[in-house]
Amino acid sequence: MTLLIAGISLFILAHLSLALAPGIKNGVINAAGEKTWRGIFSLVVLAAMLMIIFGWRSTPVEYAYVAPYWTKHITMLLMLIAFILFGASNGKTIIQRLVRHPMMTAVLIWAAAHLLANGETRSVLLFGSFFVWIIIQMIFVNKREGEWVKPEPAPMARTLRNLIISLVMYVVFFSLHKYIAGVSLVGG
Repeated sequence: MTLLIAGISLFILAHLSLALAPGIKNGVINAAGEKTWRGIFSLVVLAAMLMIIFGWRSTPVEYAYVAPYWTKHITMLLMLIAFILFGASNGKTIIQRLVRHPMMTAVLIWAAAHLLANGETRSVLLFGSFFVWIIIQMIFVNKREGEWVKPEPAPMARTLRNLIISLVMYVVFFSLHKYIAGVSLVGG
């Protein structure tokens, strides 16, 4: 569980540092450029994600609660919504006029959906941490950005393209879930 906790901590601290210590980002950008910053940040996040995946998979299964079987179906529906919101955050879409932070809302739904269906302690730690973190992150971003100004209407074609890509990505992740998380989404 140590690797899982370290990965979660690194991921969350890296993201919160953008709000809590913007001088770090600005210092790296001023010294080495935007591309260097993006590269360093991406490597830190990738390392954290790998630590999370391998830490989660290597942590023994102990249950905090047992989720009813039907919650898995609700989780799959919520995950479809999360993928659509995540896709809507890339480029201008109609959804961005409805949801202020589609990517962060997608993470919030992802975490809540997984808490609904997974009661083992490693999952509660992972998804509970992300649930709390994304709420804090939204508060910081809202404070920094001030009042929400809805973007101009986006073309329907762009929204449909993002929706199709999101649906394809949902199917891909659904199919690969057993290889990423070690848990198959179909069957017993």
